[in-house]
Amino acid sequence: MKKSTSIVTAHKGKLHPRNLHAGQYDFPALIKSCPELAPCVISNRKGEWTINFSDADSVLLLNKALLIHFYDVHFWQIPTGYLCPPIPGRVDYLHYIADLLHESVTEENSHKAIKGLDIGCGANCIYPILGSRSYGWSFVGVDIDPIAVKTAKLLVDSNKNISKKITIRQQRNPAAIFSGMINKGERFTFTLCNPPFHASMEKAAQGSLLKEKNLAKKSGGLQSDKVAPTLNFAGQAHELSCEGGEIAFVKKMVKESALIKDQVCWFTCLISKKENISPIKKCLQLQSVKYVKVVEMSQGHKLSRFIAWSYLDIEQQKAF
Repeated sequence: MKKSTSIVTAHKGKLHPRNLHAGQYDFPALIKSCPELAPCVISNRKGEWTINFSDADSVLLLNKALLIHFYDVHFWQIPTGYLCPPIPGRVDYLHYIADLLHESVTEENSHKAIKGLDIGCGANCIYPILGSRSYGWSFVGVDIDPIAVKTAKLLVDSNKNISKKITIRQQRNPAAIFSGMINKGERFTFTLCNPPFHASMEKAAQGSLLKEKNLAKKSGGLQSDKVAPTLNFAGQAHELSCEGGEIAFVKKMVKESALIKDQVCWFTCLISKKENISPIKKCLQLQSVKYVKVVEMSQGHKLSRFIAWSYLDIEQQKAF
């Protein structure tokens, strides 16, 4: 069968239509749900309520408020220095995965039958939490960091509305991605991953400096007084960088995916830069994939994307 390649483009400047976080944040409502957020809310130069997005503590409390208010997740905390993800963009990825799965999910197969594998769930465990609360999906989250694994387990166990939906596993082989994480006979509807984007922590710091300037604009001109670039969303070295950067990581993921091609319906992975798509597609051409899709996501002025591939044809996907 000839391989199918397609590009799905989002509406420019808009979050996914099902995303609950379109428009301005309703800070009074968020503060009511999470009073701890109140001291972080300030007025920008336009007189609008906002937070200082270059301040890690403010971002953390905004996330906590969003999880309480929209997803009924009341216990969420992460160790200092670990990645604190922006929720609107993270949940967008899940909504577009839901669209991707639409052709594979028949009326007999409800969303509750869907099972996802999160590669690098981190201490924040954000994708399994958002996916289970938004769609009722089940998840296995994996990570190589024992502290991240311990924290993610604590988050899951502390919120009864997700505790039966999410399992956390530790990857003890730092050279492996899928190997050892999928049991014999176990099947996943999809995998997802937010890979380490940078080739080094120096590159990560440079990227953070640019991000901080952009966030200052988002906050209406508010910017940290720190001279050195800071990681406002934090992150450990393995969360932000790896040898060879994003392309090397995803190519390894592609090669390993061929070994479990009958156990996963769709493999997906975020791609930070558009120019990285072409070399990854060439890598996929060497595998016996049936479908490759690039899904573009628009979040304000930022355009992001993920690549998805499947070794199964449409009939095999429906029977999966």
